[in-house]
Amino acid sequence: HRRHAGQMKYPFRALFFGLSLFLAAFVPAQVQEVDDSVHWVALHDLRVEGQGWSDLESPFDRLPLRAKGTVSDAVWGHSQDSAGICARFTTDATKILCRWGLRSGELSMAHMPATGVSGVDLFVRDGEGAWRWLACPRPDKQEMNAVLIAGMDPGEREYLLYMPLYNGVSHCEVGVPKGRSLEPAAERGKGHRRPIVFYGTSITHGACASRPGTCHTALLGRRFDRPVINLGFSGSGKMETTVGQFLCELDPAVFVIDCLPNMNGKMVADRIEPLVKQLRVSHPKTPILLVEDRTYGNAFLLPSKRAHHAANRKALTDGLERLRKQKVRGLTLVKGASLLSDGDTVDGSHPSDLGFFHQAEVLAEALGPLLEVERSRRR
Repeated sequence: HRRHAGQMKYPFRALFFGLSLFLAAFVPAQVQEVDDSVHWVALHDLRVEGQGWSDLESPFDRLPLRAKGTVSDAVWGHSQDSAGICARFTTDATKILCRWGLRSGELSMAHMPATGVSGVDLFVRDGEGAWRWLACPRPDKQEMNAVLIAGMDPGEREYLLYMPLYNGVSHCEVGVPKGRSLEPAAERGKGHRRPIVFYGTSITHGACASRPGTCHTALLGRRFDRPVINLGFSGSGKMETTVGQFLCELDPAVFVIDCLPNMNGKMVADRIEPLVKQLRVSHPKTPILLVEDRTYGNAFLLPSKRAHHAANRKALTDGLERLRKQKVRGLTLVKGASLLSDGDTVDGSHPSDLGFFHQAEVLAEALGPLLEVERSRRR
């Protein structure tokens, strides 16, 4: 009765409400203010690295569209994460911004923070030529618009921005105040252009780095100052020749095959020779680094896990011996026992930042001589 009386008391209220709904159909639901003070540049208009193909379904994919339906559904799905993709650029701005869109609203995982799963990570080259960390905003929504850093000392510098490890990116732009320069960095010098290509598991993919730049593949890219292509597919790095056919299309300095954490001894025995021979047909001289599985953190008290490691590693070394007897050259083995130390993981399997640092140190010892030989050949 009160509601009816109220409507009679204010006869134009219902009319006004209906007119508002009618007009709303023709007015944008959200009007965003345009910031005319920022000059935005799409990431792909800068010097993007970490992508081996350009015929993509989405601009931040890691495999070409041709791979869809050829590789497994799991590999294809994970290939749409932007792990390892980065851009180098120069600017004289004292403030740098970034806006990026994430394909998934799952910004973090139980054992991996949003900064690693969905964040971007900014580095700068210092006056001595070394890469140093600068900024990593905390992603809290799918459409991010963040000031990466402000108030820096004046000067033109080279920067390196990594994309998220475990989320896909729909778009990304870097911004600087208008009137400041923002240009692609120069091409890498002679002997530094060919990338290191990693094919592996969730660890290669980046689990569980706190930031994109602390994954071992990124650490090694900065250490050797050369591009890296990260083809880590969580739970799905299994030495598959369907993936190998796309590896063959690349022109790397070194192939790093690090698939054992997703395999068992029989799988390794069956697949190591076909994959290596497939790569050798298209790359007769490119070094291939074969990596044993890291040791589970609790394997010292679990016989089943020790047996699993033993079977995997024996299958790999036996396969390596068979390949060498067949005159397949340029194969190097990295032992798994030294890849991680106590306390290096977040869950007994996936490295923490400290674990990635230790893993990078071990792999660098094996990669260094191979990259030096590759560099001398190209001089």
